[in-house]
Amino acid sequence: SFKSLLILFLGIEIISIPLYILTGSDKRNLKSNEASLKYFLLGSFSTGLMLMGIALIYGAMGTFDTSVIGSFTATAPSALLIAGMLLLLFSMAFKASVAPFHFWTPDVYDGAPTVFTSFMATIVKAAVFIAFIRLFDDAFGFRQKQWQLFVAILTVATLFIGNITAVFQQSVKRMLAYSSIAQAGFMMLSLYAMNSDAKEGLLLYTVAYSFATIGIFAVLIKMKDYTFDGFNGFAKKQPLLAATTTIFLLSLAGIPLTAGFLSKFYMLKAAMGGNGANLWLVIFAVVMAAVSVYYYFRVIQSMYFKEGDTHPIEVNAPFKWTLVVLAGLVILLGIFPNLLLSWLYF
Repeated sequence: SFKSLLILFLGIEIISIPLYILTGSDKRNLKSNEASLKYFLLGSFSTGLMLMGIALIYGAMGTFDTSVIGSFTATAPSALLIAGMLLLLFSMAFKASVAPFHFWTPDVYDGAPTVFTSFMATIVKAAVFIAFIRLFDDAFGFRQKQWQLFVAILTVATLFIGNITAVFQQSVKRMLAYSSIAQAGFMMLSLYAMNSDAKEGLLLYTVAYSFATIGIFAVLIKMKDYTFDGFNGFAKKQPLLAATTTIFLLSLAGIPLTAGFLSKFYMLKAAMGGNGANLWLVIFAVVMAAVSVYYYFRVIQSMYFKEGDTHPIEVNAPFKWTLVVLAGLVILLGIFPNLLLSWLYF
């Protein structure tokens, strides 16, 4: 809900600083300690970029107010303004784990305790992306032609690196980290398009992605083996958990009748625009979505079609019902998306 660049900075830091601590909260785990230090150092660097960008924009505009900056940028931009705009783009891309600013994501997601990883990958990412859209819509909307090419390059790099690298992972947790990067690439399509379809799509995408990811990480918290082999025979030991996990994975892959399918459709529709000039970007995104099906279905294959000695996991009835409700919401939003999208127009 920020209206000032300074409030945006404070909000981002209030989100980030506790996450540096939470990432290293498993104090006796060296991976957790390393992840926390890496996150802190790289996060501090991106904070410097953000502050430098805000300083340059203030030097060019004389104000921190995003609406005032937006009214000024209708005129010819200065070099200071463009430089500040790009620095803000890069710093926000870091916070959203957009390539090539994504290098912290796999190590931090893998090293952090799983419950905090699920929070970082969903709630924090959604908040950052909505702030991202608000910033560039309110402050730099008139300058869209100046920054749209940079956003397209970041989107293509994020989709490619996230999906291709996820294919080669042997840990489900690290696969979900690279999957999170790939999903960020799809969310970047909303920033590239910046139209009504993009805003509707981003709302649906963040909710669908958050429900599915929280559900999968909830199951991972109960697992002792995070590798794909750790899911071998999972459907025989825990059929209900396997069924809900399958629904979450199908949604992340964008399979019809799930919220993930419609959210991807909205993003592609927004990127296409009215004249179809961005068809190349849409085709590339569809190809990368097809690649993602491979690594999501590896988990489903392990659960249902492979034999294995899955470690017994103890889950109570409320835990199971919570997963069932989450899976039901994923399917409900996939059939009736207006239940959520109508909130935009209250």
